[in-house]
Amino acid sequence: MKNLAKLLSVLLALTMLVGIMASCVGTPASTDSTPATTSGDQPGPDDNVKVRPTLTIDDKSAASTDEALNLTIDFSAYDKLSHDADDSDWKVYEAALGEFYKYLLAANAENDVSGKYVIMAMAEAKLLESGAFLPTSTQGGTEAINRVVPYTVSNALWGNDSDRLYSMLVADKFVSKADRDVLKAKYVELKGTGKYMDAAKEYLTSKGYSFKDTYSTAFTSDPKTWDILHTYRAADAEAIVHTYDGLYEYDNEGRMVPALATGYTVSADGLTYTFTLRQGVKWYTQDGAEYAEVTAKDFVTGLKHLLDCKGGTEYLVEGIIKNASEYLAGEVTDFSQVGIKAVNDYTLEYTLEKPTSYFITMFGYNPFAPMNEAYFLSQGGEGTEENPSTYGTDPSHILYCGPYIITEFTSKSKIEYTLNENYYNKEFVNLKKITWNFNDGSDVTKAYLDTKQGTQDGVGLNPTTKEMAVNDGFADDIYVSGTNATSFCGFMNLDRKNYETIEGFGMVSPKNDTQKAETKAAMSNVHFRLAFLYSIDRAKYNGIMVGDDVALVSVRNSYTPGTFVRLTRDVTVDMNGTSTTFKKGTYYGEILQAQLTADGSPIKAWDPKGGDGDGSTDGFDGWYNPTEAVKELNKAIEELAAAGVTVSKENPITIDYPYHSANANRAARAQALKENVEKVLEGKVTLNLVATETVDGWYYAGYYCDNGSEVNYDMYDVSGWGPDYGDPRTYLNTMLPDKNGDMTHVLGIY
Repeated sequence: MKNLAKLLSVLLALTMLVGIMASCVGTPASTDSTPATTSGDQPGPDDNVKVRPTLTIDDKSAASTDEALNLTIDFSAYDKLSHDADDSDWKVYEAALGEFYKYLLAANAENDVSGKYVIMAMAEAKLLESGAFLPTSTQGGTEAINRVVPYTVSNALWGNDSDRLYSMLVADKFVSKADRDVLKAKYVELKGTGKYMDAAKEYLTSKGYSFKDTYSTAFTSDPKTWDILHTYRAADAEAIVHTYDGLYEYDNEGRMVPALATGYTVSADGLTYTFTLRQGVKWYTQDGAEYAEVTAKDFVTGLKHLLDCKGGTEYLVEGIIKNASEYLAGEVTDFSQVGIKAVNDYTLEYTLEKPTSYFITMFGYNPFAPMNEAYFLSQGGEGTEENPSTYGTDPSHILYCGPYIITEFTSKSKIEYTLNENYYNKEFVNLKKITWNFNDGSDVTKAYLDTKQGTQDGVGLNPTTKEMAVNDGFADDIYVSGTNATSFCGFMNLDRKNYETIEGFGMVSPKNDTQKAETKAAMSNVHFRLAFLYSIDRAKYNGIMVGDDVALVSVRNSYTPGTFVRLTRDVTVDMNGTSTTFKKGTYYGEILQAQLTADGSPIKAWDPKGGDGDGSTDGFDGWYNPTEAVKELNKAIEELAAAGVTVSKENPITIDYPYHSANANRAARAQALKENVEKVLEGKVTLNLVATETVDGWYYAGYYCDNGSEVNYDMYDVSGWGPDYGDPRTYLNTMLPDKNGDMTHVLGIY
């Protein structure tokens, strides 16, 4: 079964929730070692304010060194690979991404964390140079109006915590740009103290704002399951995350705060993590009846279900938790041999295969959710084909231990969350009710009009609705939202097999057999792929959706954000025959750019003066290069001619590009992309705009496909990746050459 991790729909990101959710500064915690803070209750801004405590941590394995590392890259793992002669997917993968995989395996073999970061950055350079995809944008970076007070939701860059909305402050009116600027300064000043929330309340109250205890937003896709352990899709996790708690969370200031656990210890060898659980937390049914106490056994049951159901995120624990891989493979059949144990009701122990620096950052993601065994079995357990389980089929067939109970769910209409009055952490909940209203995006003004009248609390503006907002008197409330770590991309189909969208949505390719064969040959040529990607003007591409004034703000030039991690020691490495030293504190993006430059690539992925002045891979277009596009196309034409494929204005390569025609802005963007590419590539490449009036048709062309053989396009830009944990491999591992490559299938393979 294909292991797919969460895919994020660009429609959801750019139509509605951008500008509502994205407003983060910095990262939630150190990504290179276990956070070293320990605390209990802390003093607040005054004697009447209680600051939420941080998680108590005792890490006996934590250690750092300032000693420089002379890095030797070991490529032996790649050299030892063997594949079946008839493995066609591997042949395509090796030809396009082999160099990337060679470096990724070398990174896995390196023991030092900073050494791993260097090799992974070098691997990503090879990935970008393959021309398999083009990073397009991230979430946020759009003009918006919003009643949500900035920095009052978790700013975690990975996992599900940023979708937990209970701490959100919602004002009775739009928060003005001027007031947002003041709040940003306060946040920078107070971040990490636990005092920002009260400071924001005090400031806005002095400015005449009051606060609501409700929040309304939009959704574009029903959850396909309500089983949080049996899903890889963001649309599912974003809906379910309000119903359960994990062991801990990253709060709005990036602090690790207690949830179901109050603290943890790490053994000196880094292999054993022991969590102390909060006592007295209960499970509840949908009608609010108490069912059982949450105990350590529930996490054991949850992990067992994750591995038994193989719902798509079990890859996260493979090779990490002891014997998880062996259990999945059937080599270990006794689950008690897997590295998780309920020592007693309130003590939970994980045992790892090897020390894993980022393990503690993984607990914010749904694979580590608890599950009550008795209730699960009462719903049919894992079920069979003859007697399928009812667990997770709807909100009435799950238990709740989080802040909210789902009190209404109507398909493609409404989801309503109501505060569980018995929730153990109720004192930190600011919202009593959260309402999701369905919007398929076909009307590009609906989200704005709903926000204006108060049935939605914020909206990212497009050129049409920005003009409406200004005319309606909201000019002073328009601000540019923050961006996050989600990376959206335009993916090239390296080995297309399907020319009609699955599930009956059609979208049949207009190409004849000769055109199909010629396009497939072209897509196997790296110079052709790069020519196509260099020809895309992302300022125009993005500007149609968000407006020209902020067209470049959300543009991303790498897969892993350049500031995602940084070195904790000096590292010297041989880079194309030149000894190169990267100093302690060097960002991932700078190393990535050094390898691109060393390879002679024209791609600019890193701007050393970008972001807040310390560098960024966002906010500029480092790929669009018409001159290089033509050079690469000419190389491709020469090589294709030698293979018997003639490319000219009279016989162009045709690229099928699916789009959602019912959305006026997406239709306009598709047309602009067609004109842009065909102009730069001098008519020797043409785009077939393959339309669908339904958003589901657009999704089923690729986003909802489980295998590369199902995807129906030559180029597709509906999917992206949001990180699961705090290490670059959360991005890079999505391009593995097997069933664990969570995004490889959008390249038409595996």
